[in-house]
Amino acid sequence: MRISLRRIMVGAVAACAAATTLAAPSASAAPPDRYLDLPLINRDADHGPGGVHPVLPTDPTVLRGLLTRARAAGVEPTRYRALLWQYWLADTTTAAGIDLARWNPRAGVSANRANLVKSYRFYENLQLRHRELQWAGMGGLVGADFGGGLLDFELATNVYDITRLAPVAHAIVGKTNELLGPTFVDRLPRGLRALARVGATITPADLRKVQGDILVMQKNIFSDLMPMHRAYVVGGLPALTEMQRAGLFSEEILAAWTGIAGRTSAGVAAGNARLLRREQGEVIKKQWDATRAYRGDVGEAMTYASTAAGTPSVAGVVPMRSFRPIEVEGTTPDGRTAVLTVPLPSWNWSVFEDRWIYIEAQLLPKYRFQVEHRWPQLRRELLLPYDQQLESHRPIWNLLPTMQSALQTLEVRLK
Repeated sequence: MRISLRRIMVGAVAACAAATTLAAPSASAAPPDRYLDLPLINRDADHGPGGVHPVLPTDPTVLRGLLTRARAAGVEPTRYRALLWQYWLADTTTAAGIDLARWNPRAGVSANRANLVKSYRFYENLQLRHRELQWAGMGGLVGADFGGGLLDFELATNVYDITRLAPVAHAIVGKTNELLGPTFVDRLPRGLRALARVGATITPADLRKVQGDILVMQKNIFSDLMPMHRAYVVGGLPALTEMQRAGLFSEEILAAWTGIAGRTSAGVAAGNARLLRREQGEVIKKQWDATRAYRGDVGEAMTYASTAAGTPSVAGVVPMRSFRPIEVEGTTPDGRTAVLTVPLPSWNWSVFEDRWIYIEAQLLPKYRFQVEHRWPQLRRELLLPYDQQLESHRPIWNLLPTMQSALQTLEVRLK
């Protein structure tokens, strides 16, 4: 039987097409196993640059395609949780203008300045567009203080002699001992006593180490909370529910988002407060503890100094040094009752329990008041170029005069 060349060629083409169709993955095929069941080994950014796992892409378009395949194939969300988190993180950093693959907090302050500005600008833009996202707005405002402090710390490693604080701290401790004895000295804040002991020995390497620790915390906060915010804005509660089903956060956090989405005053306040507690009490708690413990008294002294310098940029909030200032009551060596007061903080921001007292008493209620009753003024502040916000908050420049003033105004009252 004669078969024309044309029929042979047509048949061959058809066979190749069929083979190609069989070989190509279907739209519902799951992504490769290497993208499933991955641990979040870099959720703590101290492990390196990039996203939550080094094998995952950082292009949100590629990640979206992999997610679509996982969902269509019926893969359980717990199996693609790293992929899901990476997608929302990459989508968020892309929207903020940050290169996730190269975001390395350990590269130092100068290398991360643009990331600081873009991060906190993104926070503030969320607040400007969504009145209910108060955690983001407050984070953006306070971020200028945080970023300004980091810039000061970097300058301290080069041109500013932070060791000049040590003699002043030593003088406060010495005057307390001279007037009232060692019992009163032992009741002064640990950080102040540590600054007196080791402040003169703090090195540029110590400052760089603490800078890096704080930059890691900044990225960790962004990487944890901002993907949730992005999912809320883009996908609403269904997107957040998928994240919760994947095991990325608890039902309690989903309930907080539900309260925020309801847009009632009470629900928004409670939901944002829970997000803030997650940030401070879960995401970075252990890191602050480790920073305070760095080289014994060195970490204690540096975290105390940053507490004395801190002045969050939320209207009506008292500076940290003015909140729960030092007031020690005891018995003098001659048996009289005395009260020692020093206008420096009796607490340390790096201790979660201490900073949460300050947050609940100062930051949360006063920022909420600004949103609900002073929105035009707050909006103007949030709209300022972020570089301008950052440069206007440089606390360490005022720290030495603050310490000297505290020494001059140390007071003892006898009862």
